[in-house]
Amino acid sequence: MSTTLSLETTRGDRARAMFARNPVLGPTAALVVAIVFFSLATSTFASVDNFSIIIQQSVVVGTLALGQTLVILTGGIDLANAAIAVFGTVLMTRLVTGDMPGPLGLFMGLIGCALVATVSGLLVSRIKLPPFIVTLGMLAVMTAITSLYSQGTTWPVPDGLLTWLGTSLYLFGRIQFTMGMVLAAMLFALLWFVLAKTAWGRHVYAVGNEPEAARLTGIHIDRTLISVYAVAGVIYAFAAWMALGRTPTADPNAYQTGNLDSITAVVIGGTSLFGGRGGVVGTVVGALIVAVLRSGLTQMGIDSNYQNLATGVLVIAAVAFDQATRRRSA
Repeated sequence: MSTTLSLETTRGDRARAMFARNPVLGPTAALVVAIVFFSLATSTFASVDNFSIIIQQSVVVGTLALGQTLVILTGGIDLANAAIAVFGTVLMTRLVTGDMPGPLGLFMGLIGCALVATVSGLLVSRIKLPPFIVTLGMLAVMTAITSLYSQGTTWPVPDGLLTWLGTSLYLFGRIQFTMGMVLAAMLFALLWFVLAKTAWGRHVYAVGNEPEAARLTGIHIDRTLISVYAVAGVIYAFAAWMALGRTPTADPNAYQTGNLDSITAVVIGGTSLFGGRGGVVGTVVGALIVAVLRSGLTQMGIDSNYQNLATGVLVIAAVAFDQATRRRSA
């Protein structure tokens, strides 16, 4: 009897250790289970067209979540990411509407979003303000600035470069995808490479895992934090460009829950809110889990309130699992 219990305990410890080393395994298993469940529960879920729609719907929030991942890996959080992206949509659209060439308008949008996010990074690193407070304030500031700059109205996006990411193509004449999906995949691959294969990526993890130890090894904490927020700002600008491709209007009231949705994707994907653990692979899986859950529940006729309830439960469960894993590994 005692031998059996000992074997079961050993297996349980090995399983926990495996999940601790590979935090993306749990979310991936949850995604597979959700896909199988909804495929069996509905007759419309398991189709090429539906999967294409799910991915298209997750592109903007998923891209916001990529930038959010960088910030959370350092032990911070960015509540203003969606507001920065919405500001980017209005800025690009108004500049191009005012006869600025499309490429220049897009470039100015990238610079504008990067500068705003960099201000948050400076406040966090130089003045040592809590990221939650800084980005909460930046959320209010950018929401107000965007509303004033847009004059409280939506702006139609001129055809051309700003709407190009909405262009649809077909793989094998059957599978629909957009240029926005291609750009999102490229950003994911680039960010994965940078985090996994470069010194900067190792510095990001080190700052989030143990800042004092990182400082003692010669890592410039402030410089790393500022660069993280700046890079995240550029990613938010790309999310703004994708949003214009999906809906060719710059709406100052768009993506009001984009910040929470992006945090949800990051947390469900296995990245720790305490920093230093996780990555963009899990974030992509988390964004797909949220999109699959909402699509499947909608096709089952489940009220949207219950969809939000299910998403909230997933977030709480993911954070609880992360805390439990950290306690066992401590």
